[in-house]
Amino acid sequence: MTTTAQHRIGSGFGARTTADEVLEGIDLTGRLAVVTGGYSGLGLETTRSLARAGARVVVPARRPEAAREALAGLDGVEVDSLDLGDLESVRGFADRFLASGRTIDLMIGNAGIMACPETRVGPGWEAQFATNHLGHFALVNRLWPAIAPGGARVVSVSSAGHHNSPVRWDDIDFRDGYDKWLAYGQAKTANVLFAVELDRLGQDAGVRAFALHPGGILTPLQRHLSTEEMVGRGWIDEHGEPVDPDAFKTPQQGAATQVWAATSPRLDGLGGVYLEDCDIAEPAADGARSGVMPYATDPEQASRLWTLSAERTGVDAFGGRG
Repeated sequence: MTTTAQHRIGSGFGARTTADEVLEGIDLTGRLAVVTGGYSGLGLETTRSLARAGARVVVPARRPEAAREALAGLDGVEVDSLDLGDLESVRGFADRFLASGRTIDLMIGNAGIMACPETRVGPGWEAQFATNHLGHFALVNRLWPAIAPGGARVVSVSSAGHHNSPVRWDDIDFRDGYDKWLAYGQAKTANVLFAVELDRLGQDAGVRAFALHPGGILTPLQRHLSTEEMVGRGWIDEHGEPVDPDAFKTPQQGAATQVWAATSPRLDGLGGVYLEDCDIAEPAADGARSGVMPYATDPEQASRLWTLSAERTGVDAFGGRG
C-alpha cells in the first residue's frame, strides 16, 4: 500500500478557481460520472462542468422530478431515484445501475444535509451520520462491481465542519442529547475517514479516493438554518445578503475542488488525503479552521469506522477487508 503525504503539491489553482477552469484542456468524452445530489448547489455546478467537458453524468436524486427540471437541456445527463437515508433505496439504485452493464470512472459523493433538527432514520440512526456517511458507504460498496474495473476515482465531499467533532464512538447516534453542529461535524469526519480506508482497500484495483472541503458557499445546504441563525453567525445581514462577499465562494468556485479531485492528472497515483482550494490540504494548525484534523485521517479510526459501517449497512465489497 502506498500512502500520500498530507501536504500541498502546488496545483497552480486556488480558492477562486472555478470548476470550468479546472477542466480546461481535459476531455472527458467516454467517461461516466455518478454525482449524488448533482442537481442543486455545488452538485449542479459539478454536473454542468463535467457534462460540458464531455462526460456522461448520472445524477441519483432524492427528488428526481426537481432534478430533471434543474438539469433540463444538459446533454449527456440522466437522473435516477435515490434516497441516501433509505438503504433499500440505495440498493435499488445500485441494482438498476449495475444491470445497465456500465462502469464508473468518477464517483462523487456530493449530496448531504447540514445542521438539521434531530431526525432518526432506519433503526433510529442519527440522520446526518446515516445520510451523509452510511448512505454513501452503502452506495459505493454496492456499486463496487462498476467502480473497480476502470480504476475509478471516488470523491467524498466533506467540510471544514469536520473540525466540530471526531466520531463519537460512545454515542454516535446522540442518544444522550442532540447537538446539530456536533452531529454535522461527526458526519463530515466520517466522510474523510471513509476516503482514507477506501483508498487503502481499493488501491489493488487501481481505485483511489479523496475527501475535501469545498469552501464556504451559500447554497440550499443551509435550508435548515433560519435567517436569524445565519445573521447571528455573521454570514448574512437581515436582508439575506452576505456580510462579507469575499468570505464565500460562488457555487462554480465551490465545485472546483471536487471536480479537481475527480479529474486532475496531478493526482494520478495519489489518494487517501483531504483536499481544499484545489490542492492537498495541510494538517490543521491549533485553533485553525483550515486544514485537516488528525483524527479525520487516522488509519485506525478509518478501519474502525469501516467495520461499524459494514455492520450497520450489511454491505462490504471487500469481505475479508484486504
